[in-house]
This record gives sequence, structure tokens and C-alpha cells, in this order.
Amino acid sequence: MNLIEELKNADPKTPGSWPWLVKITAFVSLFLMTVAGGAVLDWQGEWDNLKAVREQETKLRESYLAKKREAINLDIIKKQLIDTQQSFGALLKQLPSKSEMDALLTDINQAGLGRGLQFELFKPGAEVATGVFTEQPISIKVSGNYDDLGKFSSDISQLPRIVTLNDISIVPDSKTGGLAMDAIAKTYRYLDEEELAAQKRAAKAADNKAGKK
Repeated sequence: MNLIEELKNADPKTPGSWPWLVKITAFVSLFLMTVAGGAVLDWQGEWDNLKAVREQETKLRESYLAKKREAINLDIIKKQLIDTQQSFGALLKQLPSKSEMDALLTDINQAGLGRGLQFELFKPGAEVATGVFTEQPISIKVSGNYDDLGKFSSDISQLPRIVTLNDISIVPDSKTGGLAMDAIAKTYRYLDEEELAAQKRAAKAADNKAGKK
């Protein structure tokens, strides 16, 4: 009789009468089940710890990738900032300082005279502060032929310093038989450190005065 038949014939109510082979099989099965159950109960905490560690690993990996992307973007932003500063520096060099304004006004005047134009008006206006820059308007009226007026406008745009022509009006000039051009030439300069400091003091004084009211 083999083990399978002995297991079928074994009466569960009388385990003492079981054949030795059935008893040994039952004992081994119970032992293995007990060990397996104890292992599961004993290792449950370790399984929970392992799960928590894996979740933490996933979060750390995601955090690392996010910071890596931020670092890459930061490098790009730094490069853009450097490029912007360089461009700003190049533009700033096109603005005259306070000591160079007189020379620039002379250049504008010479540009007209060099084209044979007659100046009927060349009147610098008051400077207007706009942040760290000032705007210098110059009212001009010149007369000449069409080509010379066009060349004068082109010469103004090609000056090494920034000068723009605004509010241009060209009408026939009855005195010369040519054309007369009225315009507002505007140039800009940056404030020096002393002027910026004075501007800040004035703004602070205005704030203090407003606060006392």
C-alpha cells in the first residue's frame, strides 16, 4: 500500500492508529506550516520596512531628477543673464555721459552743416529723467533740398551715440525755394553715480514727506 492509499484510509479521529509513514508525513507538514506561518508573522515588519524604503527611494529619485532639471535650467538662465548683461553693456556704451553731451550736440549740428543745410533753430530742451537714464530733447529746424534732408536724417541715425528724430514735419520753404524740416531730436544719457544717489535721496525725502501727512 502506497502513501496516497494510506492517507485515504487514515481516520482523522484516531491519529494514534495511523501508519508511521502517515504520521511522519503529517508531522512534517505541520512543522513546515508552523515554520512558514511564523516566518510570515516574523518577517511582516521587514516587508513593511522594505516597502517603505522602496517608496523613499522612488521619491528621492524623483527629487534628484527634478533638481537636475532645475540645475540645467539654472545654467541656461545664467547664460541668458550674461548675454543680456553684455547686450545691455553694449547699448550703454552708445549713451553719452554727462561730460559727452556737449560734444554730441556739436556732432548733430555738424551733421546738418556738413550736408549744406541751414539751421534756423537748434534749441536743446530740459533733460527728463526716466529711471537711470535722461532724455534730452532738441528742437531743430533746418532747410535744404530733399536729398540733403534725407542724408542728414541718415547721418543722425549712424552717429556712434543714440539719437532719434521725432515729430518730423517737412514743408516747402518759401524763403529758399527748398524744403524746411521741423523735428525733435532726442538723445539719451545714463545718470552717473552722484546723480543716481541724489535721485534716491529725493525719492526717499518725498516718501518721508508723504508719510508725515
